[in-house]
Amino acid sequence: MTARRALLAAAVERLRAGGVESAEHDAAALLAHVLGTDRSRLVLVDEVGPDVERRYADLVGRRAAREPLQHLTGVAHFRHVELAVGPGVFVPRPETELLAGWAVEQAAALTADGASPVVVDLCTGSGAIALSIADEVPAARVHAVEIDPPAHAWAERNLAGTGVDLRLGDLATAFDDLLGGVDVVTCNPPYIPLEAWESVAPEARDHDPHLALFSGADGLDAIRVLEQRAAVLLRPGGVLGVEHADAQGDAVPAVFRATGRWVEVRDHADLAGRPRFTTARLAR
Repeated sequence: MTARRALLAAAVERLRAGGVESAEHDAAALLAHVLGTDRSRLVLVDEVGPDVERRYADLVGRRAAREPLQHLTGVAHFRHVELAVGPGVFVPRPETELLAGWAVEQAAALTADGASPVVVDLCTGSGAIALSIADEVPAARVHAVEIDPPAHAWAERNLAGTGVDLRLGDLATAFDDLLGGVDVVTCNPPYIPLEAWESVAPEARDHDPHLALFSGADGLDAIRVLEQRAAVLLRPGGVLGVEHADAQGDAVPAVFRATGRWVEVRDHADLAGRPRFTTARLAR
């Protein structure tokens, strides 16, 4: 038997040596996962047996090698929902919760006026944003699309039984049946410039689908397509929200302002004060 505190301390040291910034959190999360409990209840555990220690050491080693924590536990927490994730799908980040929250607010405001808002989530990935909206605004009619078959399979699993209309397809051509009738469009597209390959964290670069990460020389290729598609999907006065890299706080709003189709183009910061997502309203 090994004392829990000693086991955690050794794991934290190993994770730090591997360059994991959230070493304390991840060490505790992995131990809780192996024990089938949650982190808040680890204080009730004094010692662990050899089998648990072996399984834990394997997971800690994989995390130290920068395999995503969520791949190891199979779960990603996002706002008020829990998502199944693993190889083949982009792991949702906490920063994206802000974009989802904006979309929830937009949809909820429409339901307060008695409407049943139509919401489209393009590049849905795991289905995180679509699931959050469906969970928090039950009156919304939520549609989602994903082009990558492996990611679509994860979204299908996460959105099963929710009423979300999930499709396999390209954001550039999706939802011809909804043209001009959508109230809210959301999108967390690929936005990393190809030249930024080396600067991407190993967890994303080596494990997230590259289709969900990289988007041309300046990272804006998918966002330009999104601007065009959202303009025909939305009703006049409908709104759009799109996530971007923190270095694109000027470039992404400029994409929308340049076309003359959008008003109220604004950029929003994340909790760390970094530019994170752009919103705009289709001109009436």
